[in-house]
Amino acid sequence: MTVTLLVLAIALLLDRLVGDPPRLWNRVPHPVVLFGWAISALDRMFNGKRMRADTRRFNGVVAIGALLSMALIVGYVIHMLLLLLGWAGLAVEAVVVALFLAQKSLADHVGAVAEGLKTSGLEGGRQAVSMIVGRDPATLDEPAICRAAIESLAENFSDGVVAPALWYALLGLPGLLAYKMLNTADSMIGHKNAKYLEFGWAAARLDDLANWPAARLSILLIAFGAWRTEGKRAARTALDVGLRDSGLHRSPNSGWPEAAMAGALGIGLAGPRIYGGVRVDEPMINAGGRTVATTADIRRGLSVFGRACDGLASLAVTGALLAAVI
Repeated sequence: MTVTLLVLAIALLLDRLVGDPPRLWNRVPHPVVLFGWAISALDRMFNGKRMRADTRRFNGVVAIGALLSMALIVGYVIHMLLLLLGWAGLAVEAVVVALFLAQKSLADHVGAVAEGLKTSGLEGGRQAVSMIVGRDPATLDEPAICRAAIESLAENFSDGVVAPALWYALLGLPGLLAYKMLNTADSMIGHKNAKYLEFGWAAARLDDLANWPAARLSILLIAFGAWRTEGKRAARTALDVGLRDSGLHRSPNSGWPEAAMAGALGIGLAGPRIYGGVRVDEPMINAGGRTVATTADIRRGLSVFGRACDGLASLAVTGALLAAVI
């Protein structure tokens, strides 16, 4: 456990500083892209339009089971091979873990929204936010663009940073790869539409389960980030709103970090949105907060996010020290 948490702390630092170098991934496929190829292959083979609904659901269960088994085996083999290299192998494993974290890439993408609004106005903001959210960008005014960016920042902090770090801490490289395979599958086939309602059912349900602990931990980390950047009152509000309004979100997990971030920044998030031309009516999270979000709020959110990431790294270091003493 000591070594695992130490590797995690190094990986968090690497990801924070380096992130995902575009030049590298323009030349070779990212591991998540490989996961996507495997998921797509099983989708083509076992999710036929003419299949019965119960057959598609059964096939989806078998498919996600096979994908997770493959990820666990690959993670275990890689870990065992790296152990043969001693400390050099652990350094390589830290690099591998960093590949599956999203601190810098998330901050860069969200920061690009604020920069797009600043330099290119509404169209620049819409183009930048379309890279990180699924709602129709043409329907968004500037406050809605800012809210969408902050919502994406909070949600992806949980499932792009906290969850992979947590599963690595619990189950090592096999757990990390299995989580990322599951999360990728959910994003590809976990949709509630005619094509994937049955085939993606197991992936969606398992992803909800896998993200459950990270979503709850994320509100504590966001509150810590709010305390470091906004003060004690903001931290207390982040916790209060996180606990009170998390259930207002359609997702059983995304509402936790979004509500905490809404409380930390004093703004309202979520509410009615348009996806693919369809209006989705949902209640506002932190309805008493400001609805007119600005680029300054995006910057404040990024500061909270940065300190929350510091808190996560500190937990890994503290855990490694405690495990060494015990």
